[in-house]
Amino acid sequence: MARLSWSSRKKKLSQHKTQYRGRFAPSPTGPLHFGSLVAAVGSFLDARHHHGIWLVRMEDLDKPRCVPGAADDILRTLDVFGLHSDEPVIYQSQRTVAYEEALRQLKHSDDVYPCCCTRKEISDSATHGIEGPVYPGTCRKGIPAGREGRAWRVLTDDAALTFDDALQGSITQHLESEIGDFVVKRADGLFAYQLAVVVDDALQKISHIVRGADLLNSTPRQIHLQKLLVLSTPHYMHLPIAVNEAGEKLSKQTLAQAVNIAQPVSELWHALSFLRQKPPHELIDENLEAVWEWARQNWRPENLIGLRALPAVTDEFEHRGNE
Repeated sequence: MARLSWSSRKKKLSQHKTQYRGRFAPSPTGPLHFGSLVAAVGSFLDARHHHGIWLVRMEDLDKPRCVPGAADDILRTLDVFGLHSDEPVIYQSQRTVAYEEALRQLKHSDDVYPCCCTRKEISDSATHGIEGPVYPGTCRKGIPAGREGRAWRVLTDDAALTFDDALQGSITQHLESEIGDFVVKRADGLFAYQLAVVVDDALQKISHIVRGADLLNSTPRQIHLQKLLVLSTPHYMHLPIAVNEAGEKLSKQTLAQAVNIAQPVSELWHALSFLRQKPPHELIDENLEAVWEWARQNWRPENLIGLRALPAVTDEFEHRGNE
């Protein structure tokens, strides 16, 4: 599939202008760091630039990874930056009934099956895919005698699944050979991210998803589930992720520092610089509202076409506004 030109993508966006509903969905595994701020700023700006609705959803489904108090801390930080959800924040931890209903639909249509395999068993017999071991389909035709289903997997096929991303162009994935039948309900009883995000995007009528390119490989799985559940597919825009000097994504695991809420204007200026918006250096001396107004009027996501990762803010960004 040919890559759409930016003008074609912009036209598609304008056609959905009155329906634009975007969201920012952080996981409360720690304080908001620069990489997450970039994703929040990008999604917020795209929504505001298109006169749309912007929502915040707390993806706190994976309780073992969630840090007590982190969700409230993230919301307070967003508030300091003027990033206010246009509708009440929803929490995935309170949405189990909806996920159960989605799984029931998938069971009814025979699109999922129980799986008894352990990670070690999969690793020992799997080929390597784009995100690790590819599930070999061991339990597709039934669980071996004497074993019990521990998780639920969704059936995939090897047809080319293609979608057009506003920044990354045409993306094609063959789910069966590159990912394998993936889990929608885990062995520990928790619902998997892929199912929860699809159900919640549908609930909130999300029309445009702007998020980090680290989730680009997850998108075909989500589109696959959208088709199985007869849900609409949003427009996608995957922003480059912020990485450290070692090329690692900024995260709790890589000891990313929390954003400085004492200097929101400076932090926002740097986030805009990272997103290659080239904010004037004098904006640092303005108030937060002035920076947001400039950013909304001058939002140019096309400056990021084809970029999947960029170094986090360093001294080089101090002068970007003067270029």
